[in-house]
Amino acid sequence: MRILKRRKGNKSYFYLQHSFRKNGIVTTKEMYLGEEIPKDIEKIKQEIVKEEKNYINENLEKIKQNFQEEWKRLPESAKEKELEQIAIAFTYNTNAIEGSTITLREVREIVEDKISPNKSLNDIKEADSHFKIFLEILNKKENISRDLILKWHGQIFSDTKTDIAGKFRNCLVRIGGYIAPDWQDVEKLIEKLIKFINQEKINPVELVARAHYRFEKIHPFVDGNGRIGRLIMNCILWHSSYPMIIIEHKKRRAYYSALKNDEEKFVQYFIRNYMKVHKKRIK
Repeated sequence: MRILKRRKGNKSYFYLQHSFRKNGIVTTKEMYLGEEIPKDIEKIKQEIVKEEKNYINENLEKIKQNFQEEWKRLPESAKEKELEQIAIAFTYNTNAIEGSTITLREVREIVEDKISPNKSLNDIKEADSHFKIFLEILNKKENISRDLILKWHGQIFSDTKTDIAGKFRNCLVRIGGYIAPDWQDVEKLIEKLIKFINQEKINPVELVARAHYRFEKIHPFVDGNGRIGRLIMNCILWHSSYPMIIIEHKKRRAYYSALKNDEEKFVQYFIRNYMKVHKKRIK
């Protein structure tokens, strides 16, 4: 959203311009503001995006409803198999984003056939642990908490990174040009984030987007932040009756690029991507 200034003769006029995607098409709207920018410009901005928010929330609700109808029709045995396949795909992609060289086929061999590929032992152990934890998360509903986050981290890294497993960082962390908050502030920042997750009354998909962005900016661990952040993401979606989303390894650049933006732009990216992944459930 931006304010445009146009001149006509000796006078200047202001317009509020806003672009958003609707039915796959970018729609641009303008509102005439007058010869001066109104004092209540923020209120006007909220009104102009109201239509977009209503459209998004309606489609997210359709995704939820259609997914639940699909899921109810599946036999219990098919549901179990489907969750296992999602867990395999999610484990492959989330670990690959963090540098694991284990392929999708090899993850399937590790968890289904108990065959270890000729790859890093640490990568194999972390893939196996992640798969088991993820299925446990889906089958047992628990509120996101400090202890739960630490437990997940500990379970994933207990055999591979014993010095940091299940512990918040106690050092400075830099990610490219971004410097994460002081390690002494991590506990209170996580506490604030957990309160937001458990108390904020917004659509779960938007909640997940904001929570994920804030978690990654806190960067509470020395290693494993992305994997834990994406576990939180799908834990919330699944137990809020929404279908999950897998950030694909091949699309990691767009994901990383979105995380470098401010929160609002990341939320826009995430919701747009979520609706694209589940577009068949909107119709």
